[in-house]
Amino acid sequence: MSEFLKLYLDQMLRMDVAQALRVKGHDAIRASEVGQARADDYEILQKAIIENRILLTLDEHFGDWVVLPLSKHPGVIRLKVNPTTSQNTIKLLLPFLRLHSSEQFKNHLVILSPKRAKWIHTI
Repeated sequence: MSEFLKLYLDQMLRMDVAQALRVKGHDAIRASEVGQARADDYEILQKAIIENRILLTLDEHFGDWVVLPLSKHPGVIRLKVNPTTSQNTIKLLLPFLRLHSSEQFKNHLVILSPKRAKWIHTI
């Protein structure tokens, strides 16, 4: 089901991750490329929502509704990789994205680790 996705990468994800996503055809933008290098989580999420992009993050706060409540959004993928290298991130992310469409991510937080993908409906 290979659909090209519109993705927004938070500041923690490096340029080589964005580049690997682009090579596979995804429309990937990093927060630091659009003036959000020092933006907080709320601002990052709002930018992803406005641009209708699935947010990719390593930040645990996106799983804590008290810190950052989620309402309607295009999707958030919280990556759990250890060690957190670009290579490990790409290895985890690319096969997962290939299996899903943008519609499946809407209003979902996906906590993605090498062992599982936990899908949480957020509204």
